[in-house]
Amino acid sequence: MTDSLISPVPELAPPRKAPQAVTDLVENIERTWQFARPYREEVEQEFYRLLFHLSPSAREFFPVSMQAENGRVVRALIRVLRLVHRPDDLVPVLRQLGRDHRKFGLRPSHYEAVGTALLGSLKHFLGAVWTPEVERAWAEAYTLVARAMQDAAADAEADGVEPPYWTGTVSEHHRLSWDLALVRVELDQAMPYRAGQYVTVEVPQRPRLWRCLSPANAPRTDGSLEFHVRAVDGGWVSRAIVGHTQPGDVWKFGAPMGCLRVDRESRRPVLMIAGGTGIAPIQAIIDDLGRWVDNPETTLLYGARHWDDLYALDRLYSFSTSNPWLTVWPVVEDISSTPDAERATTAEAVTRWGPWTEHDILVSGPAAMIEATVTELLRVGVHPSQIRYDPFLTA
Repeated sequence: MTDSLISPVPELAPPRKAPQAVTDLVENIERTWQFARPYREEVEQEFYRLLFHLSPSAREFFPVSMQAENGRVVRALIRVLRLVHRPDDLVPVLRQLGRDHRKFGLRPSHYEAVGTALLGSLKHFLGAVWTPEVERAWAEAYTLVARAMQDAAADAEADGVEPPYWTGTVSEHHRLSWDLALVRVELDQAMPYRAGQYVTVEVPQRPRLWRCLSPANAPRTDGSLEFHVRAVDGGWVSRAIVGHTQPGDVWKFGAPMGCLRVDRESRRPVLMIAGGTGIAPIQAIIDDLGRWVDNPETTLLYGARHWDDLYALDRLYSFSTSNPWLTVWPVVEDISSTPDAERATTAEAVTRWGPWTEHDILVSGPAAMIEATVTELLRVGVHPSQIRYDPFLTA
């Protein structure tokens, strides 16, 4: 889960060769960011100071305690701007973000203020490194990003099909363990989401702290959504959901986002890798595939630190018995309580049980797990274009 005016963006497959002008632009951004990185916290503080000075109304988009924001906007912006040389991949993501960010009621003046604050905060700490050429590179990159998001928001408004956000009422909340809760929400209006996507969520216990959650079910006729939420250390929202959510609470939802999906038409075998509550979007995709008898051969590596953390395993095993195209392989890091289990991290398991060079691969879970697993897949020869994932911070 995560929150920000710009949500985290996944690492993408290697792009086709970019024009030299774009390459130079990105090189300027990368070089100067390395100089600014040691001052990241100071840059973040200066960014918010400038933003709220330039646009006092922007303060309404953030929680009362800025400690909960923790510099997320700046980090997300930097990551986006460092990918502007990959428009074929980045623009679709930015269009999703533009649709989602309608929930804030952003106006063009807000986009302008964010860009000015970002450049001003970098300039403040870079000193002589901040040359006219460097400033032009950052300004052009931000303009491309802001324009793509604003165009997407304008298109969504013109279509008049999707509201700026959806609302739904919690119909069920129960704990699967002391730190894990299942929450079902009944939407007031149908949401056009695809199995495997995620949505940003605001809960009444933590106003203006939006977090990303992945529904654990395929779209249903009644429009209901099921979420699995684990309370994490320091998690402002996750701990509130697990400990304090009650039936009758009204949640808000941004537009669906994400790239996790299975191409049934390709007929290529599929490898799904899930860690922790990252099983939720994978479970939604499997739920959706269950509508058909003929599906690609699918292998699921479901990992956790302890056997008891594999909370969805029984349900997945039960599903696989009537759907022979699905094979479920649980792996755990600590086998002390279950000696017969396979001891491995998901990264170790993909190396041990490959090869996977002919598979389409989906990875879902904590950011560190995704990074380690994808790195190992690349090391054993899987092409980046075969791998899909939507990393976001948990909190």
